[in-house]
Amino acid sequence: MRSFMPFTRTSLAYICAAVSCVLLVSPASLAAQDRSFGIWRNPSGSVHVRAEPCGERMCGVVVWANDKAKNDARRGGTDPLVGLRLFRDFVQERPGVWRGRVFVPDIGKTFSGTVSIIDDDTLIGRGCLLGRVGCRSQQWTRIAQ
Repeated sequence: MRSFMPFTRTSLAYICAAVSCVLLVSPASLAAQDRSFGIWRNPSGSVHVRAEPCGERMCGVVVWANDKAKNDARRGGTDPLVGLRLFRDFVQERPGVWRGRVFVPDIGKTFSGTVSIIDDDTLIGRGCLLGRVGCRSQQWTRIAQ
């Protein structure tokens, strides 16, 4: 018997999106991390999240979502999806690795997540159901502006 709720494809997108945005902000390293700010696309291309500073931390706001992602969020009790802050309270854990909380609209729950910067255009987002159990990872890509 499973002890955790299975992730839907959209849920994974939100969790990993949140994780990917985490890498962006720390007051001491804003200049060094400036390349991390921007818009990131999940692997399926269904959600775009803008990583931006929120005080001394980083947050991620949905700037675009396809119809399926919007419908999944609506069924989970979240509407509208675009404009929603999915990533909250991300702080730098160590250089290139950030940790914070990710809201998953299609199931209405918040989870812990991490983001690791691979290069200027790639990050790995990892989200976990409880502590570090039931974790999933995704590779996100920067959207050129």
